[in-house]
Amino acid sequence: MPPVPWAFTDRQKVLKQLMGEATRPWEGRPRIALLYGPPGGGTTSVARRLGAECRDLFSDGQFYVDLRESAGANGPEPAAVLLRLLCEMGVDPEAMPATEAGRERLYRRLTAERKMLVVIDHATFLAQVRGLVPATPDVFLLVVVSGRPLLLEAEHVAVPPLSRRHAKQMVLKTVGRENVRRLGPEMRGLLDRCQGSPLALHVEARLLAGGTSAPGQGTEVWWHHPVHATTERASLRLGPETVRLCRLTALGGWPSISAEIAAATAGVDDEEEAARMLAEAADVGLLELLPDLRYRFRPEIRRHLADTAATEHGARECSDAVTRVLDALLNRVLRAARAALSASWRTEPNPEPSDALRDESEGIAVLAAEVTNVVHAVSVAEERRQVATALRLARALWPLQLKAGHADEVLSALRVAVRCGEQNRTDERMTGALYFQLAHCLGELHRWEQANRAARTAVAHERAAGHLLGEASSVELQGLLCMNRWRFQEAHDRFVEAERIYRRIAPGQEGAEDLPRTLALVERHRGRALRGLGRLDESRLLLEGAVTFFRQRPEAYNLARALTDLAETLHDIGDDTAALAKITEAEALLTPAAAPHLRYLPTLRRRCEATVR
Repeated sequence: MPPVPWAFTDRQKVLKQLMGEATRPWEGRPRIALLYGPPGGGTTSVARRLGAECRDLFSDGQFYVDLRESAGANGPEPAAVLLRLLCEMGVDPEAMPATEAGRERLYRRLTAERKMLVVIDHATFLAQVRGLVPATPDVFLLVVVSGRPLLLEAEHVAVPPLSRRHAKQMVLKTVGRENVRRLGPEMRGLLDRCQGSPLALHVEARLLAGGTSAPGQGTEVWWHHPVHATTERASLRLGPETVRLCRLTALGGWPSISAEIAAATAGVDDEEEAARMLAEAADVGLLELLPDLRYRFRPEIRRHLADTAATEHGARECSDAVTRVLDALLNRVLRAARAALSASWRTEPNPEPSDALRDESEGIAVLAAEVTNVVHAVSVAEERRQVATALRLARALWPLQLKAGHADEVLSALRVAVRCGEQNRTDERMTGALYFQLAHCLGELHRWEQANRAARTAVAHERAAGHLLGEASSVELQGLLCMNRWRFQEAHDRFVEAERIYRRIAPGQEGAEDLPRTLALVERHRGRALRGLGRLDESRLLLEGAVTFFRQRPEAYNLARALTDLAETLHDIGDDTAALAKITEAEALLTPAAAPHLRYLPTLRRRCEATVR
């Protein structure tokens, strides 16, 4: 559990209600509580304090997952919530089930006969937590909601505003006795404005202790809402350009804010200047600093800043600010995708002018750092009817899902993108490419029927566009989906069909120059399917050909994959000494960006070593 804020005050009645639910006679009824209150009302602090006060009660662990600012329009899907929780519980990524049902079963195995506290903070819809309801006596699930409560069958516990006495105690803890004495008569106005809101009290106390005088002209209009009033007062401490930057940045609702995003929003050429303004805004409480040195708004502060932006700066400037961020994000992820997958026709060439990223690892790192912003940006672009931007942003996520296994994170963006493509019908090829990505993503999550439908749709769009390269690639994906379900003959048939389509590409057509590489990849997949069919000599021959081909090219990733496939066939043949040599070579070729494959190789090595011994 994260630490409790130093200035945490009172809440004993709320904590008593929660402890009552955690310790009541079980009688076969799950222990679950729903903690709710207004934004900025301190629900998160109460949950953390509960964890601090009852460590002995939950001796097998306390696990906290914060869903705030996650990818997706309404927060992560249930499968992604389970993924994050299981990661907190220490589940090795290699052992992580792909499906929501599999993750729920693992969660129940891990919590059986254990004494645990599970906290899901900032939940937004019921399905996110329904699968976490405990079925064992000593697990307590605490769901925290900022705003109106969910319709969850649980002990509902409201977090009310602080009483005036406890509000004064919180100010005392926040700024110290000397500063409280110095505030003198201003303390009454502070307590009146904040109306018992912990967030407002914390920010206002620091502002007054830092020397800010009474509210300036015009801020009184916000006194009916304590957090809005506090936001206005905090803005008085900042220069007009910094306030403008904060308001415009708040418009997009970006999950995390870097200096690059802030500079683009405000039209500031110097990112260092934007970074300075962000730090100033954090000093007065408008922003929170994140562990990766980015920032984020508290939701209610962001809403108020966004609401005032149009009034203060005009609709045109607000619209332009969001467009600038979309353009900056698109430029950044296009460069990252190209660096991560430079040989693939599925990544766009670097925008011009452009400073290309160094290598695959840097490209994947940039995509991983921006994934929540990009997923959000796809929805923002759709809402603004910037169709091309929405589609290109989603397509740039391809290397991240292919090489780094981020299927859960990118799924919602791909669904938005294919919907956008279908509704606008502006580019059959682009829509086909996005259905391809969606099919791959769904396959990684073992949603087989959905994946097959998406792959068939990808084939149809690419065929309608007359795009042989995309059509063949989508048929090839159909084969891979069959492979993952051990339907090896059907998979082999799809690979043979894909090869026939590839060979129809004439000289001068798109894909002709890269045809030898493309056919080598198909042969590699055929080799895998033949292994599944037990035709090991044929499999070995095809895979050795793929290895020979990729040794002659600067494609370490594909060479490593071909070596791994060959090692599997050699193991089945019984030549484990040769298989181990291929595994060692593959391990040396892969970078940390290829995390899923790096996790698999030790498993394959152990299988081969067991036979050698």
